[in-house]
Amino acid sequence: MKKFLMLATVGALSLSYAGAALAQMDHAAMKPASVMVGGAAMSASKTIVENAANSKDHTTLVAAVKAAGLVDTLSGAGPFTVFAPTNAAFAKLPAGTVETLVKPESKATLTKILTYHVVAGRLTAADIAANAKAHGGKATLTTVQGETLTVSKAGMGWAITDAKGGKSMITIADVPQSNGVIHVVDTVLMP
Repeated sequence: MKKFLMLATVGALSLSYAGAALAQMDHAAMKPASVMVGGAAMSASKTIVENAANSKDHTTLVAAVKAAGLVDTLSGAGPFTVFAPTNAAFAKLPAGTVETLVKPESKATLTKILTYHVVAGRLTAADIAANAKAHGGKATLTTVQGETLTVSKAGMGWAITDAKGGKSMITIADVPQSNGVIHVVDTVLMP
C-alpha cells in the first residue's frame, strides 16, 4: 500500500510539473510549421499564385497559369482548392505538349486543363476523406471547368481519377493559402 501511495504521489508531482511547463511555453511556438513545397515554405498569408511562384517544383504550373491568363483569378478571394501538378507531372505528358499548350493559340485548351485542377471552396484532406466515406469510399468533386474528379483511398494515400481514367496521387496535402488550399499531385489531370 505504501508503494502504491508513493507511486501515486510521484505521478501526481510529475503531472503537476508537466502542466506547469506547458503553461509556461510560448504559445507561438506551438503553431504548426509551414509546409515545405519545392524547397520553399508556403505561407498561409499568401495567395495560391504567390506560393506556387516560390516553389521550384511548380515553375511549369506557374508559367501555364500565366499563359492561360488565370493569375488574377487564382489570386482572387476564392476560396479555391487546387490540385497542383509538379514540373515532374508536366514532364510525363507527351513530348512537346507543354510547349504547345502555352502558345497563345492553345489558350482555350490550356485554360480547360488548368481549371480542371480547381474546385470551388476550401477542401482539406479531412473534408475529402469525409466525403469519400459518406459516398462508399469515393468523393466526386466538380471542378470549376465543369467536369468531375473522383478521389479515393489508394494504399496510404489518395488517388484522383480524371475524366479519361488517368490517375494522379496527392503527394503533399493541405498546403494552406490565404485564398484556399493546395494539394500537390504527381500527374496532370485531363478533362
